Amino acid sequence: MKKLVNLTTGQPSITSTYAGEAASGYIAAALLSARTLDNQLVTIKPNVKFKEVIQKVDVDGIVQDASCDFVTSGSTSITEQILEPKELQVNLSLCKQEFVDSWNALQLGFSAFDEIPRDFNDFLVSYVGGKVAEKTEQDIWSGVSTNNGEFGGFEAILSASAATLLTSAVQPARTGGDGAIVSGSITSANVLSNLQAVYDTIPSAVYGKEDLVIYVGSKVARAYQSALSGNATLTNNSYNNQVSVGEKPSNFQGVEIVLCPGMSDDKIVAAQKSNLFFGTGLLSDHNEVRVLDMANLDGSQNYRVIMRYTAGTQIGIAQDIAYYGAF
Repeated sequence: MKKLVNLTTGQPSITSTYAGEAASGYIAAALLSARTLDNQLVTIKPNVKFKEVIQKVDVDGIVQDASCDFVTSGSTSITEQILEPKELQVNLSLCKQEFVDSWNALQLGFSAFDEIPRDFNDFLVSYVGGKVAEKTEQDIWSGVSTNNGEFGGFEAILSASAATLLTSAVQPARTGGDGAIVSGSITSANVLSNLQAVYDTIPSAVYGKEDLVIYVGSKVARAYQSALSGNATLTNNSYNNQVSVGEKPSNFQGVEIVLCPGMSDDKIVAAQKSNLFFGTGLLSDHNEVRVLDMANLDGSQNYRVIMRYTAGTQIGIAQDIAYYGAF
């Protein structure tokens, strides 16, 4: 860390560099503050150096009648998926003056937060980290790997798999579980029937698993709350006759509904948390955080914040996932 005194303000001017393991705390704070990750709604693989093979083992017919000999029973199948996080970076120039007032207010105690950044550098990294967290939440679900600044999200993987219509692929939501495929815009008038289609499509082998949840975005979550309130028709068929007062339970037929703000509108996913993976190299050499005070270089009031990190998603057993959405 390099520390100089700014002769104009009399305040210390600090340029810091963190890399590899030293940067993991900052990168973790930025990435894991995304709601999906922060609430551990998927399985996090934190130390993926380059690639990681995700293996899912499925055994069948392993119990047999007893005998004196060793006879191999049943069958074992191993499903492999490759999780390869994408390298990403943040190169941002911020005017110091725009943040000094907020920083001073924090130092004077005008804050509702218990933990106050130790110095101006940490304050800037925290600010930029919050923006990275927002982008990470979006990319986890709707990111497209070919887009600049994005890593591939679950929706692209699920859509591509469901489009094959194979029994070994992600299962598109169907009426009654085996009827016509359903998709399209979700409103408070049809959200219950669409959730029912997803619920009916959940494979029997997965139904009842402890970590099975239904993932929805903000639009679907709002539609579900409105549907439970019954206020669309002004009748008494609302949850506990509360109409629009109070938050309604976030579950459908006993399966927990979890809100993931990064999901696109009109998408619903039913899956086990252990079957959706997010990978990053928190301790890898690709991680780097730098804060550069440009006053020492060009006399400006600009700070530059630089971040480098990796992130990516992958699914495990495709046929164990029910998916509502266009493909």
